[in-house]
Amino acid sequence: MNKKELSRLKRHRRIKMKMQGTRVKPRLVVRRSINNLSAQIIDDTENKVLFSYSSANKEFKQKASGSGNVKSAQAFGEAFSRLAKEKGISNIIFDRAGYLYHGRIKAFAEALRKGGMEF
Repeated sequence: MNKKELSRLKRHRRIKMKMQGTRVKPRLVVRRSINNLSAQIIDDTENKVLFSYSSANKEFKQKASGSGNVKSAQAFGEAFSRLAKEKGISNIIFDRAGYLYHGRIKAFAEALRKGGMEF
């Protein structure tokens, strides 16, 4: 593991200690790779994943033109918020997992807000 990834994991651990997702207001964790984004909505009181989705899913790949850029992160955020609303989840705690609030993470978060998610 390189120094950059180790620093991100330390930041994530520090951030995670301060925020706990509940059934009423679960925690949304976003994970970034070079080509894809994935997100999970977690209830920390029961240690349960309520909903997860990835930009590597077949349904999303068919609709999206590309991956690994800001434009696809916006489309992923809109799709994720629509699917989470269908599950009855609209109020969340946003956990960026130690990533900087910039680029694809920022585009994803803004698309979530645009889609009606509150955090």
